[in-house]
Amino acid sequence: MEDGYQNRTDDDDDYPMQGSQDGGYYRGDSQAANDDEGGHSDSTEGHDEDDEIYEGEYQGIPRADSGKGSLAGGPGSVGAGAQQFRDISVSEAERRKDQEELAQQYETILQECGHGKFQWSLYFVLGLALMADGVEIFVVGFVLPSAEKDMCLSEPNKSMLGLIVYFGMMVGAFLWGALADRIGRRQSLLISLSINSIFSFFSSFVQGYSTFLFCRLLSGVGIGGSIPIVFSYYSEFLSQEKRGEHLSWLCMFWMIGGIYASAMAWAIIPHYGWSFQMGSAYQFHSWRVFVLVCAFPSVAAIAALNAMPESPRFYLENGKHDEGWMVLKQVHDTNMRAKGYPERVFSVTTIKTVKQMDELVDVGTDTPAWQRYRLKIMSLSQQVSKRTTFMLMAVWFSMSFSYYGLTVWFPDMIKYIQKQEYESRTKTFTKERVEHVTFNFTLENQVHRQGYYFNDKFLNLKMKSMVFEDSVFEECYFEDITSTHTFFRNCTFIASLFYNTDLFKYRLVNCKLVNSTFLHNKEGCMLDFSDDFNNAYMIYFVNFLGTLAVLPGNIVSALLMDKIGRLRMLAGSSVISCVSCFFLMFGNTESGMIALLCLFGGISIASWNALDVITVELYPSDKRTTAFGFLNALCKLAAVLGISIFQSFVGITKAVPILFAAGALAAGSFLATKLPETRGQVLQ
Repeated sequence: MEDGYQNRTDDDDDYPMQGSQDGGYYRGDSQAANDDEGGHSDSTEGHDEDDEIYEGEYQGIPRADSGKGSLAGGPGSVGAGAQQFRDISVSEAERRKDQEELAQQYETILQECGHGKFQWSLYFVLGLALMADGVEIFVVGFVLPSAEKDMCLSEPNKSMLGLIVYFGMMVGAFLWGALADRIGRRQSLLISLSINSIFSFFSSFVQGYSTFLFCRLLSGVGIGGSIPIVFSYYSEFLSQEKRGEHLSWLCMFWMIGGIYASAMAWAIIPHYGWSFQMGSAYQFHSWRVFVLVCAFPSVAAIAALNAMPESPRFYLENGKHDEGWMVLKQVHDTNMRAKGYPERVFSVTTIKTVKQMDELVDVGTDTPAWQRYRLKIMSLSQQVSKRTTFMLMAVWFSMSFSYYGLTVWFPDMIKYIQKQEYESRTKTFTKERVEHVTFNFTLENQVHRQGYYFNDKFLNLKMKSMVFEDSVFEECYFEDITSTHTFFRNCTFIASLFYNTDLFKYRLVNCKLVNSTFLHNKEGCMLDFSDDFNNAYMIYFVNFLGTLAVLPGNIVSALLMDKIGRLRMLAGSSVISCVSCFFLMFGNTESGMIALLCLFGGISIASWNALDVITVELYPSDKRTTAFGFLNALCKLAAVLGISIFQSFVGITKAVPILFAAGALAAGSFLATKLPETRGQVLQ
């Protein structure tokens, strides 16, 4: 199709130019109307074999002003031998000029298309994809208290399960961001969401820890492409006066994802009666139902995205004039019909397309593929300065390090406060002698040291947070025992029988077994959290409040983003977040920590919104998702470091995490002032 109009240089002056430098070509309304009535039929008459018919003319698609005649053939063409020695810098300068002309014209076209039904439809579709990203962050944290007992997880395994989603999202952001600039935003987003949905579904059914970890890793790889693609995709349908505000409104779906995950966890996980099992080898508990439900936003986004077109800006940047024109016409007609102007004609007749590297530089068929690829990507540092990129990397890293580190540290601190309060009520028994006694009631939060138990029976009971140290059990009988956080250390069992218990060997630390027998052990870690309902309620409620607290910050940032500018929003919010960190010193109770969590989240969300908008607007369209994906991958790496470092200080000191977070936010707010302001600029 391209060859059909590349050689048609004699048509370049058919349409008068109505803009001097923006590359905008428009026909008058009367001429456009004549074209619609039958003007295209003239363009298909009188052609001989050497004058190939332009295929798009049959569909009413105007010819592209690609400016290729001087390179691809015609009177001004350059010989093939001369092109091999053409200066690459000159060719790249021509390409950048094309991109600048396209940027100016594209902004004018978006003004004509208006903002209406089409953008709002795309807003909700992409919002579902962003919501799926928000859900993914919370899934593992909510199921961990249940999964650790269901899978008998050790502390290192629990830590890995908590961090694995960030590793997956880091890989996914880099992978899908680069792919979206090559095969398209819509196509890449569909593939990434499909991978997320498939492995989220599988993870709800697999039984082993390793397979569950693997599925959550690949699920994270899939959803990792959501943020860089969604913001780039949506920005390319927004005019400059709408871009900052509506990208900020889009950020609200991340909050909605967190609320959805918290509400579903609250409604599903404590309902242990929803469980079923097939023998003792396969168990499906309520937390697995929650994992399954959390895949719904991703599935819904896939279904809705099939009705949306590819970004027209991506088409035009890749020389696909006809496809880009058709999408822009669809946007225009959809908005005009919704506003009650169905008769209004899309007046754009020709759109600038960007010359591709293969068209600019003929490197010859003998040139290695890696050299041809290098020529295509060498222009990135020329379009955006390295200094700006390094500044942006530092801001992303510092914000992510402090935000994710603190938001994970908050719940851990609350758990630590609860644990301290619980341990303060622990009862201790020393050198007790118990003979011929039957225990058939719950034993909880006790420590027994140097005890002697003779001919005692432990029947149909629960042991919760029980510790037996240096004790002797002689001729004792244990039947139908369910235990949590219960251990026997340096104990001796003589002629004792264990029947249908979950007192596995790892609960018997340095113990001696003399003529003792284990019969019909319970397999796996039995789930029985009826006593933990209030604790689970607190975890979900805290996350629900923390997520909901960002709503005011979202609203404020959306309303002010285009009024005060991106840099003021980013730097100002970071400074206030930095100051709010120091209030954490005074949080010594559960309610105090929850209030501070809400305060920090509500303030810092404005920084994230501004950072997303700046990143979208700072990089050119042909490298936008690649750059965004790289920065988002760096964000997830910083999150892993922040979480690991902050968690190591839980129960030791609050000062170090607070100083780390405040210092990172202070550095980020300072570096943010060095970034260029992008408000009021066309999308590069």
